[in-house]
Order: sequence, then C-alpha cells, then structure tokens
Amino acid sequence: MSSTPRAVLEGGPADLLDRVVTITPPGTEIRVQHNGGYEHFEATPRLQDTAEGPLRVYAWTYRTSIAE
Repeated sequence: MSSTPRAVLEGGPADLLDRVVTITPPGTEIRVQHNGGYEHFEATPRLQDTAEGPLRVYAWTYRTSIAE
C-alpha cells in the first residue's frame, strides 16, 4: 500500500473517470480540473474500502469555470 494520501471522489459529473485521486496536500477540500472548469469535493467522515485499502470519501459540492 502506498504512503501517498489518496481519496475516493463521490458525485459530480458522470464523465469524471478518475474516482481515486491523490490528495496534495491532505485537507478538507479537493479541486479537480475537468472540462474547462474545476469540480470541488469536500471530505466526509466516511471511508470506502478499495484495492488500496480504506480511503476517505470526498463528496462533490460545486463546479467553477476557468477564466479565459
């Protein structure tokens, strides 16, 4: 098992393929670049069993656009 902090993403766009991501740095929010914007996820108290072991679940909260 890796010592790099990882998390499971829940919710958000259906075409967001990477649902297990590295957390840099670990915290309460994750921002993922996707289709010209950012999907924002917040930590929940839940853990999910994965092939990498139990990981914190981060739930989708909102989307922002990237300014051009």
